[in-house]
Amino acid sequence: MLPKKKQSRARTRCRRSHHAKTPANYAECPRCNKPKLPHAACDNCGYIRPGLSLNVEKEK
Repeated sequence: MLPKKKQSRARTRCRRSHHAKTPANYAECPRCNKPKLPHAACDNCGYIRPGLSLNVEKEK
């Protein structure tokens, strides 16, 4: 089934106004205070939660 009439650009763009992407939320690492993704290890220090951290090597 095809549309009966062409939909205007304004109507199309109004419909797509809610499709915009939202930026990712960042949390502050409690150990080094750098921004990190929530529920993920810190890229800077490797901290995950108390008693658990990863060894992170620095790139040279």
